[in-house]
Amino acid sequence: MGALWSTYWEVVTVLVNCNVAKNHLEVKCWVLCWPQGGRGTDPLRAGKAHRLSTEERDQLLPNLRAVGWNELEGRDAIFKQFHFKDFNRAFGFMTRVALQAEKLDHHPEWFNVYNKVHITLSTHECAGLSERDINLASFIEQVAVSMT
Repeated sequence: MGALWSTYWEVVTVLVNCNVAKNHLEVKCWVLCWPQGGRGTDPLRAGKAHRLSTEERDQLLPNLRAVGWNELEGRDAIFKQFHFKDFNRAFGFMTRVALQAEKLDHHPEWFNVYNKVHITLSTHECAGLSERDINLASFIEQVAVSMT
């Protein structure tokens, strides 16, 4: 399966924008991955992510709201902004989250400027919040706490 797996996923978009002229570094990175041939064709993940029901939201979201995660208006997603002492800590935080996101095969949408990191979580597969988002947000919180 290893040889097949290494060619099975394609990276669709990666954008990095650096503005050095203004003595300002801004990095934006979106990485969207899905099986070659389009979404929904991965036999190993088919049907695994489902949009959270009202009951599931009532059970799972209060703990995240308590630590600053907010539901986005007009989109089925959660969002939080993190502040760190400096760029090194912000980027270290992003690196730890990125490594876990790869393991989970669930990637955040994020934006970083110097010591700020904005994170939005939503599951593209089900076009909304899923348990994957809750699990990743919980991990992100653990990392953030460990870095302050």
